[in-house]
Amino acid sequence: MILKKHKPDFISLFRNPPKNVQQHEKVQKASTEGVAIQGQQGTRLLPEQLIKEAFILSDLFDIGELAAVELLLAGEHQQPHFPGLTRGLVAVLLYWDGKRCIANSLKALIQSRRGKTWTLELSPELVSMTTRFTDELMEQGLTYKVLTLVSQIDVNNEFEKLQRERGLGSEKHRKEVSDLIKECRQSLAESLFAWACQSPLGKDDTLLLIGHLERVTVEANGSLDAVNLALLMALLYCFDSSFIEESTEERDDMIHQLPLLTERQYIATIHSRLQDSQPWKLPGLQATVRLAWALALRGISQLPDVTALAEFTEADEAMAELAIADNVFLFLTESVVVSENFYQEEFYIRRIHNLITDFLALMPMKVKQLRNRADEDARMIHMSMQMGNDPPISLRRDLEHLMLLIGELYKKNPFNLELALEYWCPSEPLQTSTILGSYLGVAHQRPPQRQVVLSKFVRQMGDLLPPTIYIPYLKMLQGLANGPQCAHYCFSLLKVNGSSHVENIQGAGGSPVSWEHFFHSLMLYHEHLRKDLPSADSVQYRHLPSRGITQKEQDGLIAFLQLTSTIITWSENARLALCEHPQWTPVVVILGLLQCSIPPILKAELLKTLAAFGKSPEIAASLWQSLEYTQWEVAEVVLEVFYKLLRDYEPQLEDFVDQFVELQGEEIIAYKPPGFSLMYHLLNESPMLELALSLLEEGVKQLDTYAPFPGKKHLEKAVQHCLALLNLTLQKENLFMDLLRESQLALIVSPLEQLLQGINPRTKKADNVVNIARYLYHGNTNPELAFESAKILCCISCNSNIQIKLVGDFTHDQSVSQKLMAGFVECLDSEDTEEFVRLEEGSELEKKLAGIRHETRIHILNLLITSLERNPPNLALYLLGFELKKPVSTTNLQDPGVLGCPRTCLHAILNILEKGTEGRTGPLAVKESPQLAELCYQVIYQLCACSDTSGPTMRYLRTSQDFLFSQLQHLPFSNKEYEISMLNQMSWLMKTASIELRVTSLNRQRSHTQRLLHLLLDDMPVKPYSDGEGGMEDENRSVSGFLHFDTSTKVRRKILNILDSIDFSQEIPEPLQLDFFDRAQIEQVIANCEHKNLRGQTVCNVKLLHRVLVAEVNALQGMAAIGQRPLLMDEISTILQYVVGRNKLLQCLHAKRHALESWRQLVEIILTACPQDLIQAEDRQLIIRDLLQDVHDKILDDEAAQELMPVVAGAVFTLTAHLSQAVRTEQKQPLVLGPGEVHCAFSLDSSFTSPPPTENPLVGFASIGDSSLHIILKKLLDFILKTGGGFQRVRTHLYGSLLYYLQIAQRPDEPDTLEVAKKTMWERLTAPEDVFSKLQRENIAIIESYGAALMEVVCRDACDGHEIGRMLALALLDRIVSVDKQQQWLLYLSNSGYLKVLVDSLVEDDRTLQSLLTPQPPLLKALYTYESKMAFLTRVAKIQQGALELLRSGVIVRLAQCQVYDMRPEMDPQGVFGMRDPPVFIPTPGDRYRQILLPALRLCQVILTSSMAQHLQAAGQVLQFLISHSDTIQAILRCQDISAGSLQELALLTGIISKAALPGILSELDVDVNEGSLMELQGHIGRFQRQCLGLLSRFGGSDKLRQFKCQDDNVEGDRVSRKDEIELAVQQICANVMEYCQSLMLQSSPTFQHAVCLFTPSLSETINRDGPRQDTQVPVVPYWHLPGLGIIVYLLRQSANDFFSYYDSHRRSVNKLQNVEQLPPDEIKELCQSVMPAGVDKISTAQKYVLARRRLVKLINNRAKLLSLCSFIIETCLFILWRHLEYYLLHCTPTDSQDSLFASRSLFKSRRLQDSFASESNLDFRSGLTTVSQHDIDQLLADAISAFGESLQKKLLDIEGLYSKVRSRYSFIQALVRRIRGLLRISRN
Repeated sequence: MILKKHKPDFISLFRNPPKNVQQHEKVQKASTEGVAIQGQQGTRLLPEQLIKEAFILSDLFDIGELAAVELLLAGEHQQPHFPGLTRGLVAVLLYWDGKRCIANSLKALIQSRRGKTWTLELSPELVSMTTRFTDELMEQGLTYKVLTLVSQIDVNNEFEKLQRERGLGSEKHRKEVSDLIKECRQSLAESLFAWACQSPLGKDDTLLLIGHLERVTVEANGSLDAVNLALLMALLYCFDSSFIEESTEERDDMIHQLPLLTERQYIATIHSRLQDSQPWKLPGLQATVRLAWALALRGISQLPDVTALAEFTEADEAMAELAIADNVFLFLTESVVVSENFYQEEFYIRRIHNLITDFLALMPMKVKQLRNRADEDARMIHMSMQMGNDPPISLRRDLEHLMLLIGELYKKNPFNLELALEYWCPSEPLQTSTILGSYLGVAHQRPPQRQVVLSKFVRQMGDLLPPTIYIPYLKMLQGLANGPQCAHYCFSLLKVNGSSHVENIQGAGGSPVSWEHFFHSLMLYHEHLRKDLPSADSVQYRHLPSRGITQKEQDGLIAFLQLTSTIITWSENARLALCEHPQWTPVVVILGLLQCSIPPILKAELLKTLAAFGKSPEIAASLWQSLEYTQWEVAEVVLEVFYKLLRDYEPQLEDFVDQFVELQGEEIIAYKPPGFSLMYHLLNESPMLELALSLLEEGVKQLDTYAPFPGKKHLEKAVQHCLALLNLTLQKENLFMDLLRESQLALIVSPLEQLLQGINPRTKKADNVVNIARYLYHGNTNPELAFESAKILCCISCNSNIQIKLVGDFTHDQSVSQKLMAGFVECLDSEDTEEFVRLEEGSELEKKLAGIRHETRIHILNLLITSLERNPPNLALYLLGFELKKPVSTTNLQDPGVLGCPRTCLHAILNILEKGTEGRTGPLAVKESPQLAELCYQVIYQLCACSDTSGPTMRYLRTSQDFLFSQLQHLPFSNKEYEISMLNQMSWLMKTASIELRVTSLNRQRSHTQRLLHLLLDDMPVKPYSDGEGGMEDENRSVSGFLHFDTSTKVRRKILNILDSIDFSQEIPEPLQLDFFDRAQIEQVIANCEHKNLRGQTVCNVKLLHRVLVAEVNALQGMAAIGQRPLLMDEISTILQYVVGRNKLLQCLHAKRHALESWRQLVEIILTACPQDLIQAEDRQLIIRDLLQDVHDKILDDEAAQELMPVVAGAVFTLTAHLSQAVRTEQKQPLVLGPGEVHCAFSLDSSFTSPPPTENPLVGFASIGDSSLHIILKKLLDFILKTGGGFQRVRTHLYGSLLYYLQIAQRPDEPDTLEVAKKTMWERLTAPEDVFSKLQRENIAIIESYGAALMEVVCRDACDGHEIGRMLALALLDRIVSVDKQQQWLLYLSNSGYLKVLVDSLVEDDRTLQSLLTPQPPLLKALYTYESKMAFLTRVAKIQQGALELLRSGVIVRLAQCQVYDMRPEMDPQGVFGMRDPPVFIPTPGDRYRQILLPALRLCQVILTSSMAQHLQAAGQVLQFLISHSDTIQAILRCQDISAGSLQELALLTGIISKAALPGILSELDVDVNEGSLMELQGHIGRFQRQCLGLLSRFGGSDKLRQFKCQDDNVEGDRVSRKDEIELAVQQICANVMEYCQSLMLQSSPTFQHAVCLFTPSLSETINRDGPRQDTQVPVVPYWHLPGLGIIVYLLRQSANDFFSYYDSHRRSVNKLQNVEQLPPDEIKELCQSVMPAGVDKISTAQKYVLARRRLVKLINNRAKLLSLCSFIIETCLFILWRHLEYYLLHCTPTDSQDSLFASRSLFKSRRLQDSFASESNLDFRSGLTTVSQHDIDQLLADAISAFGESLQKKLLDIEGLYSKVRSRYSFIQALVRRIRGLLRISRN
């Protein structure tokens, strides 16, 4: 299709659309009427200026007016890519760029034709298509069109036209236009060349080509330009007959395709044209064509049946003679081979190689003739010299030119073809099998015959060599020695040529072309110069005439030096053999010569030879030692030597210590290594650094002219070495400076980056770094310089201070700033893919340059990444287009060209990433340049992650680019070959997506969030890669809109696909198998060589390791070591390969971890930060289920790498937490029913959650279903077991996950509506199992199926290891034990001894906990672990069997031993509620103490409650606990503090005392008690009892609560719940004390008559006190002052009042809960604030309702507890009141109403009771009782009747009606009220 569409463009090659009158008029009116533009809808108005420019452009290029307008508009559109150019200038570039594209396309099509020279390995169909298409073009006269265009298009003419119309801009623009025009001509010419290579031109086309070449001239330097070179080569390929030597069948095929043999008259016509034609403009060109024709004829003559052509084939000698006469070899050398483009095309080199070898092989007689002529000429010259005449003028130099041509042709070898091998006939077999490679599968190994002839030519030419061709012969050898094998053969030839030893140069027997001769001459020359050293006063004449050597001899020496350099560069054997030769000692002689006065040109060659010798480390070491600095003439050579010296130098400690050597009997300080001196000079403001920087400045100035100048190549090379030197210095300076600091040397150096900041003396500005950066602007023309420059900038950008200064320097001058920006952008825009992805095409040079360009881009991106980590302003912000003068966040990023915004590095980066995103393949860079793409994504991420740049960047990416959507839709990337880069690319992209989701969610940009969520989570196929339409129309559906279609068409969610693409398995390199090195030591050495790379991964430095190992081998002594050296080196290679594999493994694991972390982050953001309503609840569960199952499946695979476990465990934790939340939220849904339905749920069912089973038969638990939950549980448990013994931190996450999972089956907090008791016991027992119980039962079954293996792991973690791990393991045990009905886990804990270990560890905790009570404690970890442990033990104690086990393991005995409970800090007396500081993170010592004490009290309380069978034993132990800490207990009971904490302490403590400090317990104590200790124990119990009774007067006797409740009415948040806690604690204390009184009375009073009285018969407290009396505030009531009964009545009355207020509050809250949605907003807000003090306004209404419900449920349950306590207090008060009244009114005998006898008997009787009581409780009632008079009893009766009046009785009966019946079905209050009423009536009567 494309070829059809564009065929006219190729047929009318380069023809423009013609001008047209109508178009002219249309455009003329476009400013008012508008004009239709192709590819745009409607018409468009054009400004006048543009119309003017269009007409100029139309005239300039002779194109149609509309085309000119379109060109200008395109120029305007592309303008941002060309900073500093107008649209017209861009249009000029685009015009020629269009032409260039057509020419290049034509070339590419022709190159892909089927033919005889090459194949591009395309499919046969494609090749047939392009061949057919191009054949049609050729039939339309393509050759003529190309040749015409090549003649017509001329840069100078075009420039003149453009100049007239001001169509040329800056130097750069001129160069770009000129390059485009040149490329057009070049591509056209190369199209013909490609055609001729594949299928030679026909007769007419060949004649056209000859006609063109007749008129060709050369360039100023005498060479053919690239275009004419291509055309000449095309013609030479037309005459190519090399196929004749192929195998016969292939030859026959070729003959049928060759116009040379198939076209009639071809040979005759061409022959006559070449034989008879006039001289061409270039005779040498004519000679070349004639020689090629002669050789073609000679080739054809070897074919059978060519007798018909005899008249032509026999004329070949004559034709060759004509060519030679016209100096064909000289022309080929000077105009063809030296041409700039010659070595860039492999097939040029092959064709000239064939031309020369054909001449030598096919025309041997001609060659002999040339040699004879040369010998003759040499004799004539010799005779002339003898006679003192000038040599004759007419001498021919053809053989000399032929040798020079051969030398020049093979001197370079860019494609590693080593064609020169054909000239060597190997005496021994070659090392490699292929000599010349093969094309089209045909081995081009010529028949040996040709090779024999060529090698004979090389040898014979050297025999008896006449002096005239001595130098050309050496140059020829230099060319033929270029290549590893060629150099070897040439070395052997020169070795064989020399005889044993010759005394002088002219001596017989030694060939002058031999090593022997050459080095002998060199030594003689050196000795001669040494004898004749110049005197001191003549030294000023720099170059005296060289003594003892003629110019000819000097040229000979130079030629031989160049030959030597070539051989030793390629052949290490030759290098070592020459160097180690005892007589020649070349290095010593050369160094000697360098110290003599010799011509600079010779000096330069000697240096180059030295550099070549230095390639061997062995030689280099000795060479540097003897090298002395000479003044260098040629910057390039000097800098190259410096560069190599510094490159091979590693700073060592010994360099920094002066070494001494003995020289001529005296000790002198040895020279430092040259690398040391270079470092020292470059780290100082030395002349050397000064010179280097001035060279860089000069270099960039020259390059900015874009003009050619002499020595340009040398300057570029010098600059390159100079930049490379600076780079090496930056790399090595840290080590150098560190070693210098440690040494004693008195040298001062400064970091190079600081020196570069210095002032440039020439410009008086600090512009050195700017000069270096300016080389980036020349990245297209000089990629090496841009590369070195980028590397330096990347290196110095690590320093923040330098960054700020650089930004100033870069932006100081507007024009420089624009240029620098353009330079960076241009380098990033270069199109080269990474080397490893490249196809095999292209020369080595192209590949090298592509690699360099790629590395430059990498350095620039690394520079941006490093800079972004620094504070603003930094270089990255400038290069990425952010504001530098205003705050960065105010930047408004735009597309290039909009609002004058230049094209920045950000645009370039986005451009790299967006290529390919429109199609199915995804971003091209990901596959073609993986490392580059990875860094690009990283830069984008950093911009989005940094708070300053995030806003502008994300806005721009979202609005202008739709970047994230277009990138994410191609995830996951697949590129197995470059897995590390691929994973990192995805990581950065996912992290960026996470930020985008978070930001769009926060900013409520729902459509953006939703679109990305659809993309990541949908499991229905969506229309892929839409063209931008339809992207938004379905935004209103939620993600789940998809989940209800036909399930068979579901696709995998993208978020899961991404997870799939992370391979959890990891190949591990084979362990090292070593024969010589010790493996353990090698591992140690590897560890020592490890360092952190740029990404922060620890890897081994392979280069350093290599150096260490080689040094180790070099240090070995003895013959055995030398013999084994190759084996040792092999083993070193094995070690290095192992380390490279290990590094790759580490990097791969790092990348996988990184990708997993990013994936996890994305998942977490989706679940936590995105609005909940965007994903329906049901789908949310399904998504989490899929994620959990997949992530588990991957990590549970046997191949999965353990290193990934921590990240996966983290992800599992998050996912399980969200699953738990999602399921539990769904379970609470019935709360949101309408009011009527809710009421039904309240009244019928104890739980809010599941409506009656009949209405809603639930299949499973929540939408996700039970089976899915079970699978998740099993996988979780498998994962826990997979971690084995290690990975406790991983298990910590998994325990957390398991806790969240088990929470799902936990019944949610339900409001205690006091309705439950309406159900009968039978109803409750027969009720169907609810979903919670079912799931819980199944969960525990699954857990128990894992048996002891799981128990062992969890129990072990609970007992030791990391603190958090222990806490979570304990929490998990707590949870499991609480639901384990079979008590398997409890059994295991007891039997395996883990429970005992936990109990015993309390003693160890004691010491740690004591340290936590200091004012500034260490870490609180121990406290939290202790709390977890106690919580677990308390959980165990709640089970009867558990309590038994704990008693057995002596837990209370352990608590009694702990001293920490005795360390109660002094409480702050002012710390009353509402007045303390807001709590800080670290609790006060008092709070910390409570955190330690309360768990112990709770444990005691639970054990007392649940140890039914062993109650007395438990109570005895608890009593011992109380007594052993009695001081603390007393202090708590006395404490006046009424904070929540203190009251909680009291509540717990009174609860324990009420159950343990009872008279009957002493007899159970299993201690041997004597009389004294028994007394002491009774004393303790008595004290506890008195203090408890004393509490009543504090808490029971007044409006006690109001007193603390009202201290702060405006409470909110945390304090609301504090207030609830205080209320509850006070009621609990009262209830506990009342229970204690009741127990004491019941235990101590066997009968009513003998009751023990705890209260005096006085009700005065009830009657005469409104508030608390002062004396009731004292903490301990003195034993002589027992509290009166009035306090009980008061408490009774108070509790009755409280009951009704709590009851009302409870009912109101229940009503509110049923109608939350109807509550006013203020009330909702108030409810929320008590749960969440800050940020209520920011949450959604739905969330407010959830919080309000939570608060109401809490409130209802708090009130229910208070009601229960009030009810208990009322019942107990009534009981105690009744017992006391009964005793006092019926059984007590007053002291004043009896006779003495009766009294004494009565007293005796009661005293015995009291004695027995006192002996147990230590309470002494006698003083109180003996004073009970009749008056007291009468007063009691009167007060009781008034206090216990009708109203109180009614209240109490109401309470029973409202509450107690519902609760217990017993009318306890009613019975007691009746009895008390009866008592009072009887007594009164």
